[in-house]
Amino acid sequence: MKLDWRIWLGVCVTAVYLSLALLYILQRGMGAILAMPAENLGSFLEGAFAPLAFLWLVIGYFLQRKELQETTSALRAQHEEIKRSTEQAVIQSASMKASEVHARQEAYLQLQAQIRAQLGTISGFLYISSQGAQAGGKVSRERQVQLFAELTMNDTEIFSRQVIEFYLAADSEAERYEFFYGTPVRARHSNHFAQTFEDLLRRAEGADTEGVFRNALLYSAHGIMYQRLLKYRGQAPLKLASADATGTWLDIGAGLDGGLRPGDAEPSSPPRPAGPGETSAQAD
Repeated sequence: MKLDWRIWLGVCVTAVYLSLALLYILQRGMGAILAMPAENLGSFLEGAFAPLAFLWLVIGYFLQRKELQETTSALRAQHEEIKRSTEQAVIQSASMKASEVHARQEAYLQLQAQIRAQLGTISGFLYISSQGAQAGGKVSRERQVQLFAELTMNDTEIFSRQVIEFYLAADSEAERYEFFYGTPVRARHSNHFAQTFEDLLRRAEGADTEGVFRNALLYSAHGIMYQRLLKYRGQAPLKLASADATGTWLDIGAGLDGGLRPGDAEPSSPPRPAGPGETSAQAD
């Protein structure tokens, strides 16, 4: 172990000092020193060794200060290492979180394509049940085949756009209500569409906290149709106003011609406006 230079200095100074003290004693004579009274001898020794005591006190102070500086440097280095480790842990945590979000978004994007296609099919059944030629509408069978062909070509919003066009061209609120909730079959398709869209909307909100996916959905053709549909669902009687009441199953025969399954209720009419002092439920 390498000794500090201060210790070597102290040893050298001590050796020189003791040598001079010994020389002084030899000059005075050992007998004269020993013949001194006890209190004088004590004072002599105290004065003789006081400089050495002060010297080693100063040397100890500087050695201790050096050790404290080294300890402080070690603690500072340890602090920096802990700080770097913490920063690395934060970076790693952020990376893991980003990877998790990315994986969740990837899963959503893969799923939403299938759900959009499902929404396209449901909106197709709703549109044809009202506007198909077999239901008394203006859309011929040939046009229906063409529309469904475009749906299968990944244009999943073709029918939702047709619904929006109908909505804008409709002459009255009653006609719009009739389109969405005029029969139990249409009510079932409307509720099925709303339920499926709301499920997709929840998944979008869970996959993207910034709301990009949610806004993209709400301002798509499906989203616009959904928002219009909600208005008339609020006006429908309880037996037609929810998926629990109407079910969400698809009956192709009933879905295309707007007919009723055995046991279905008769088509409902749009609710009339409530009179003075009359609630909406009483008007229904």
